[in-house]
Amino acid sequence: MRFKASSLLSTWGAMRSPSGSRLVFPTILAIVLAIGAVPAHADVALNIIATFDATITSDSNAAAIEATINTAISFYEATFTTHTAAPIGVTIDFKEMATGLGQSNTSLYKVSYQSFINALTAANSGDATDTTALAGLPTGANYPVVTGSTTIDVKTAELRALGYTGVPPIGGFDGTIGLNTSITTPGSPGSSLQYSLLATTEHEIDEVLGLGSDAGGTGFFADPAPEDLFRYTAAGARSFAGNANCGTAPTAFFSLNGTADPAQFNNCNNGGDYGDWQSSPLPGGTNPKVQDAFATLGSNPSLTATSPESIALDAMGYNQNPVPEPTSLVLFGSVLAVTAVFTRRRTGLRKS
Repeated sequence: MRFKASSLLSTWGAMRSPSGSRLVFPTILAIVLAIGAVPAHADVALNIIATFDATITSDSNAAAIEATINTAISFYEATFTTHTAAPIGVTIDFKEMATGLGQSNTSLYKVSYQSFINALTAANSGDATDTTALAGLPTGANYPVVTGSTTIDVKTAELRALGYTGVPPIGGFDGTIGLNTSITTPGSPGSSLQYSLLATTEHEIDEVLGLGSDAGGTGFFADPAPEDLFRYTAAGARSFAGNANCGTAPTAFFSLNGTADPAQFNNCNNGGDYGDWQSSPLPGGTNPKVQDAFATLGSNPSLTATSPESIALDAMGYNQNPVPEPTSLVLFGSVLAVTAVFTRRRTGLRKS
């Protein structure tokens, strides 16, 4: 592991084992925010580097499966940019799995909220999404929910999109995505063809890029995630509360400003992720979406630039409309308040 800083921070890291338990190990991290003192530049294209595990390449229908994954990737590369001097490469390893529908494993770092919001402000494209999102976010040391936290858990892909350096993912990939191609279309030979492989792939890529909530988390995950910046229970009222009892869980919505709410969060412990959209049942008057916690049988949602998922990624630091960097908006290199690094396995997209 290369370190950019001249001084080192002794920290503890952890990795989740396949069973979900944590393997704790000591590590040495020296992370520097390398934004600032850079010439003005336009945003650059997002680059996603995919590798395919042998479980996919040995599949007799591999060509169709890989083509669908590449179609999903092409949406992100055509739609999103990063406010960095050079393109970043988000590395994702794809594989087949036998249970569930989709699943992602990602690496995260814990950084100071203040450094994160400074980087988010520097990445501001000036579009309506960024302007609205940043208008309601404090720029001080504390996260704007009642947790008393000064740190935030951020995935490696999003950190690099915001200009952080020295944040290598554990295991060499920003994310590993599992897809159950025995029930997707297209899928493996004999697949039941019940669920959209494109929608499932987009769902999991969203989470590798940064979507996801730490609501209800403990230990390392007691601190919020970037998407939790936009989690509201009522107009102007942010929330970081989940609930084990679905019957009494407060309703939570994704919103840039606490008023308009493009999507409703899955806000109870029903086997889905708190950062996914409510879909069991679907809220009245809504259609299935890519980030639904439970996929709707036979539905084929897909992302557009105006999907709630795309709006969320835009608000969290990816841009859709390149804008030259304001010369007055400069951050200087500063050591991040990093206390740990983890990998996290999301519950994943479930069958309805």
